[in-house]
Amino acid sequence: MTKQRILIVDDSELVLVMARDALEEAGYEVFTATNGIEANSYIFSVDKPDLIILDVMLPMLDGNKKAKLLREKEFSREIPIVLLSSKSEDELRRLTADAGADGFIRKPFTSDGLVERVREYLEKSP
Repeated sequence: MTKQRILIVDDSELVLVMARDALEEAGYEVFTATNGIEANSYIFSVDKPDLIILDVMLPMLDGNKKAKLLREKEFSREIPIVLLSSKSEDELRRLTADAGADGFIRKPFTSDGLVERVREYLEKSP
């Protein structure tokens, strides 16, 4: 069985390392990018990710805007997208709904909490 692929897009190296380590330890194949443009090489590849975690505050293009653009493209429309931010839950709920994302994870997160949320979102996906 192939590992499920997770793409994490965040401009913080610390967040990328912590999230990648936790998810790889849980058995996922993890790719990282520091902005939405860099993420395109993973999103629009033959082996597109099974889930995308997008930081809201990214250089060049905010994660919630990137999520909205991905929902408009047929190739990426069905990939579950989870926003990541330290914003308030109310603000994240609004951003998630506006972007058409599947949910959100608040920073700071624990490794166990991240893995649990990723599993939940993957189980919900078609």
